[in-house]
Amino acid sequence: MIRTITLGVLTVCTIAVQAEDWQQFRGPNCTGVSSETLPLPSKFSATENVQWSVKLGDGIGSPVVVAGRVFTSAMIDETTIGLFAFDAETGNELWKRAWPIGDVEEIHQTNSHASTTPAADNERVYFYYGTLGMIAVDAKTGADVWQKELPVPYFIFKWGAGMSPVLYKDLVLFCQDDDLKPAFYAFDKHTGELRWQDDRSDMAVNYSHPVVCSTDSGDEIVVAGTGLLIGYDPATGKRIWHARTLPRNIKTTPVVRDGIIYISVQSGGIANQWLASVDRADTGNSDGKLTRDEIQAFVGKRPVPESFYQKTFDRGDLDGDGDLEGQELDVAFLSRDNFAGETFDSKNPASEFIIAVRGGGRGDVTGTHVLWKHPTKHTDHIVSPIVLDNRMLLVQCGGIATCFETEKGESVFGPGRIGNSGDFFASPVYGDGKIFAASENGNIVVLRNADKLDVLAVNDMGDSVLGTPAIADGALFVRTRKSLLKIQ
Repeated sequence: MIRTITLGVLTVCTIAVQAEDWQQFRGPNCTGVSSETLPLPSKFSATENVQWSVKLGDGIGSPVVVAGRVFTSAMIDETTIGLFAFDAETGNELWKRAWPIGDVEEIHQTNSHASTTPAADNERVYFYYGTLGMIAVDAKTGADVWQKELPVPYFIFKWGAGMSPVLYKDLVLFCQDDDLKPAFYAFDKHTGELRWQDDRSDMAVNYSHPVVCSTDSGDEIVVAGTGLLIGYDPATGKRIWHARTLPRNIKTTPVVRDGIIYISVQSGGIANQWLASVDRADTGNSDGKLTRDEIQAFVGKRPVPESFYQKTFDRGDLDGDGDLEGQELDVAFLSRDNFAGETFDSKNPASEFIIAVRGGGRGDVTGTHVLWKHPTKHTDHIVSPIVLDNRMLLVQCGGIATCFETEKGESVFGPGRIGNSGDFFASPVYGDGKIFAASENGNIVVLRNADKLDVLAVNDMGDSVLGTPAIADGALFVRTRKSLLKIQ
C-alpha cells in the first residue's frame, strides 16, 4: 500500500457542532443524508481540497466513518480481500485485516470482489464477504470478535454479491436475495448469535438494503424485494405487513422519512431478461425458448448447480419438453406465492415508477397504505433516491436529475441534465445544503438542494467512483476504485 498525504494551511477555530457518524451504506438509516452543519466544499478534485489520500487495491464498496476512524475494503491481490482502518484526521493506517477469498464465481467487470460496505459502531466493525460469511472485528485493533458462516451466494447473471450489513440497535441486519438461498438474517452484534432468520425463497435476485421505519405501533424493518415491500417485526423477524406493488427485482434501497417509505425502481420483465441475456448462448439462434444447454453456455465452464435447475427450470417446464417458453419463464423464475410478473404490462414489460407507502400496517396493505404510485421514465435501476425538504430527487444513469414533491409525487423539476453524462452506480448523498452525485467516469457533481436544478460544480476525481461517498466530521470521504480520499 502506498500512502500520500496532502496538507494545506489550515485555520482552526472552535465551533459548537453536532458530529454524526456515518455507520453504514448511505449513512443514517441508509438515507444518504447528513445532519451535520460544518461546511463542505463545492469544488475539489483528486488534489484540490484534499486533506489526505491513500492508495488502495481495487474496490467499489463505500467508506464508513465512526468515532474518528474510516473503514473500507479493498482487494490486496487477486486472491485476498482486505478490511482497512484509517485515522479520519490524518489518514494514517490504524490496522488492516486480510482473508483469502477462496474459490469464487466470475463476476461482471463493473463489479469488484471488494464490493460490500462494512458497518461499524464505536466497538466493532461488521464486514461481509461471500466465502467468509459475516465477520465482526474490534474497531480499535482489528482483532477477531466473532464470525458466522452463511450460504455462499450464487448469481446466474454474474453481477455477484453487493449487499452490506446495516445496524439497528443491538442487531446486525443482512439481506441476501440470491438465486439459490435468499434469506434475511439478524445477528446479535455483541456475540454474533443468530436472533432470527426469514426464508425469502419467494424472492428473485434483489440488491435492496433493510431500512427502519418508525411508526406509532413501533419500529419496523422494511425490505424491498420481488413483487413485495415487506415490514418485519424487529424482535422476531416475522412479516407483519406487505404491499404487493413492486416489480420483478429491485436494486435500489428505499428511503424512510416520517413513517413513509419512498422508492424509485426500474426493472424489466422476467421473461425478457432471461431471453435477452441467455437465449442463443449455445447455438447462436434466438427462438424465444430457453434450454439447460443455453443456461450452461451463458454461465461458462463452471457447472450450474443442479439445485438451481431443480428450483427453477424443472418448476417452469410445464409441458416437459425440455425448454422454457412464454409463461413457463415466469413460472420458472418467480415463486408461485409471489407472482411478480402480474405487475407488468405484457405489451410494455419494463417497469419504472416511484412510490410512497405508509408504514404501520398489518397484513396485506396494498389497498390501504400505498399513498401514491406514478410511472416515470426517469428512475434508475441502481441509484437510490434522496429525500430532502419534502422533495424526492432521482439521479439517472446518463446524468439526468428529476425531482418530485413527496406529498403526492407530483413533478417539481426535470428531467434536466447535470453536466455529466456518465454511468452512475453510487447513490447521491447530502450535507451542508449540497447534494453530491458520484459517477463511474470519476466526476462528482455537486447540486444545490433546491426546488430547481442548480449545478454548483462538476469535479473530476481522476478515477472511477462506484462506491457511495460518506459524510462525517465536516468532510466528504470518497472511495475511488484505487484510492480513499478525504475532501474538506
